[in-house]
Amino acid sequence: MGFKKRKVEVVVISDVHLGTFGCHAKELLSYLSSIKPKILVLNGDIVDIWQFRKSYFPQSHLKVLKKIISMSSKGTKVYYLTGNHDELLRKFTDIHLGNFSLLNKLVLNLDDKKAWIFHGDVFDASINHAKWLAKLGGWGYDMLILVNRFINWVLTRFNKEPYSLSKKIKNSVKSAVKFITNFENVCTDLAIENGYDYVICGHIHEPKIEKITNKKGSTLYLNSGDWIENLTALEYNNKKWRLYEHKVEAQNVIDEEVDFDYENKLIEQFMEIIKN
Repeated sequence: MGFKKRKVEVVVISDVHLGTFGCHAKELLSYLSSIKPKILVLNGDIVDIWQFRKSYFPQSHLKVLKKIISMSSKGTKVYYLTGNHDELLRKFTDIHLGNFSLLNKLVLNLDDKKAWIFHGDVFDASINHAKWLAKLGGWGYDMLILVNRFINWVLTRFNKEPYSLSKKIKNSVKSAVKFITNFENVCTDLAIENGYDYVICGHIHEPKIEKITNKKGSTLYLNSGDWIENLTALEYNNKKWRLYEHKVEAQNVIDEEVDFDYENKLIEQFMEIIKN
């Protein structure tokens, strides 16, 4: 007997980075299997086409894509909005196939209010070039995740809380903090100027819901976070937004990581690149 799924009007997820080492595909599949949304917005960087050269796309990642297709076939309206890591898809927008749409940006009317939804990388050049994720680079970021997984594997054996190295670095680097602040300011200023009640982004891996007011008016800024560091999503129900945070049980972390297969594969690939 199956469990009853939660009915949700709108769900927004972003920055899943399928095809990369840091992606929490199993946890995302668990979340998607627990809900029944009318609308699912995939707000950029769902598949990491940038790093596809790794030839790393395990079954758990493929299952996420299959689940999204299944949700679409069962009545969920799915909007895939392009991001910078899947920007190759931008040459194919705008496409509408049944309940599936491939777009660069989206405006939704929610209970007489307008929601402006886009990934956010379009503002990178207009803000500055001190993006911490770009500076780390794909491999540097994955190696950081590798080290972090080992640390958390040790911590779980002492019943300690998991620790995020990437969050610690991001929060301690002034240029990263400044970039995030500027990003949020640009998004909200434009949203207020154009009369949007909600502005919804991803890109910076920083989940947030905050009402922003300036001299011209106000808007609700929402960021769906990511499924590498924060495992978060945005949910809209009964005229209200909330930030969903997926909790990973310590026992599951131990069971999944005890043999370090992914770590071994990553190190092998890393060494091949160094040799070449």
